[in-house]
Amino acid sequence: QVQLVESGGGLVQAGASLRLSCSASGFTFSTYAMGWFRQAPGKAREFVATISRTASTVYYADSVKGRFAISRDNAKNTVALQMNSLKPEDTAVYYCAARYGPRGRPTVSEYDYRGQGTQVTVSS
Repeated sequence: QVQLVESGGGLVQAGASLRLSCSASGFTFSTYAMGWFRQAPGKAREFVATISRTASTVYYADSVKGRFAISRDNAKNTVALQMNSLKPEDTAVYYCAARYGPRGRPTVSEYDYRGQGTQVTVSS
């Protein structure tokens, strides 16, 4: 059974940092590119970052570039999202997703699996 379980969300003040983690099971993690997406209330799901299956290529949305960093550990089947200098507009439910193949894509519909999400709330 495929599972993607996110953790690390919470309530923080603007300017703080959080580190999200996604633990994967039920598939061969190292053969999948991984991505992070987010969805705020009343808004469409938004691409955040993606990392290739070997971690050689990463790609970020302009809104988080320079503040967020995606990484993965294929030995532990985990992908992380380090979020620094958080802003109130970063408030959303954050999801990790897995896409079979070497590289990720910025559209969640192109991913094969998705987690349930973890809430991140940034107060001003």
